[in-house]
Amino acid sequence: MEKRFKDFQNKRMEIFNKLIQVGWKKSLEIKDLEKVASEIVDKYGYQPEEVSFVKDHIRVAMGLDPINSDTFSNEIEKIKQKRSIKKPVITKIDGVCQHCGEELNACDIKDNCKYESRYYQKSTGPFIINDKCPSCGKCTVECTYGALADKIEFMPLLELLKEDDNEIYAAVAPSIVGQFGDNVSMGQLRTAFKIMGFTDMVEVALFADILTIKEAYEFDNLVKSEEDFFLTSCCCPIWINLVKRNYPAIFEKMSPSVSPMIASGRFLKKLYPKARVVFMSPCTAKKAEVKEDNIKDAIDFVLTFQELKEIFSALKIELSELQGEEKDQASFAGRVYARSGGVSLSVKTVVNRIAPQRLINLKSAKVAGIKECNKLLSDLKNNQPIEANFIEGMGCEGGCIGGPKTNLQVDEAKDHVNEFGEESIIMTPMDNLNIRKILSKIGLNEFKDIYMRDDIKRLLSRW
Repeated sequence: MEKRFKDFQNKRMEIFNKLIQVGWKKSLEIKDLEKVASEIVDKYGYQPEEVSFVKDHIRVAMGLDPINSDTFSNEIEKIKQKRSIKKPVITKIDGVCQHCGEELNACDIKDNCKYESRYYQKSTGPFIINDKCPSCGKCTVECTYGALADKIEFMPLLELLKEDDNEIYAAVAPSIVGQFGDNVSMGQLRTAFKIMGFTDMVEVALFADILTIKEAYEFDNLVKSEEDFFLTSCCCPIWINLVKRNYPAIFEKMSPSVSPMIASGRFLKKLYPKARVVFMSPCTAKKAEVKEDNIKDAIDFVLTFQELKEIFSALKIELSELQGEEKDQASFAGRVYARSGGVSLSVKTVVNRIAPQRLINLKSAKVAGIKECNKLLSDLKNNQPIEANFIEGMGCEGGCIGGPKTNLQVDEAKDHVNEFGEESIIMTPMDNLNIRKILSKIGLNEFKDIYMRDDIKRLLSRW
């Protein structure tokens, strides 16, 4: 395999790094894009007919659609006008698939999606059926040649960060802990975000705590007999779309709750009406989730952990050398949402608090990975016996810590998540005084108001 076709994910991050370095110092110009393209073409020996492929990757790294052109035109103007990135999240970039040979059949791309959409097929390369694509991002990692890529949403955000009068919050997924080094604390990440121009960093696990309380009340209200069961909707858009598209009868049993990510954006914007919220994610599925019509105003941009690592590198931010600004915002229960079984554990702790005399105890079934999710859902559809009444599904193996855009292996990430959870001085959502402060600011007095008040139910509902 020739050098220009090897390990394109690293080349893609190299392109992104170069754009950040220039864009941080000054406003990008077309000549800057031409220089980046020329450097990549010369370094890796791309042929003249492949220049459009390199330039399309520059466009995608800027959050734009590929156009299969070797000429830059109005890309800079488009970026300056953007305040959000539009669908599709996953794009096909023409120009290299003819070199693929047997690789597409040999790699894992087909297996990644055959349980959901079956949308990668052998032709002149892969093609994407956007209304079936789960946007998990596994294909973009597996594609050696760079024919598949997800849009990076940082360049429009960069312009906003450079302006002093913008209020921008970094909302970090619970799975972020440990992703940037064993000795890098969450407080040091907060400092890094502030250096970049963010107003502050917020743990999305705090909003997982709020949603845990909501789903605990829902479970207590809806599961009254041994035949009843309840599906959590927290966390994973792949899980939600899988149930919605393929198991409509079971979908009726799913909680209407938004994900903690969407809750974080909605609450922050209710508290700070001029705020913009950027979610730091382990996967690309969250990029797709924030673009759904009924929830699209909650989160402005999504960056993955891999992209964030490249941003820190390009800006020469040495996280381990920063003074950390540590805060305890979330409970143990909210923080372990990051791994499979975390949601079930969290909801059960609250159910036991609000309804200690329940005759029907919460019994959970936890599945992770599309294959396992489909198997459990198929069993439910076919009335196979399942010793559970609370069903938790996550699209990635291991949960969010297994997302394709993380920086750690699943087992190592799980250890970090569990340890960080245990470090919290708040054990359960019911003990989290930060929730009480938030609720008091929006006129709520009791935890049960999260479930009882119609206006708050709308704030926390997906549909």
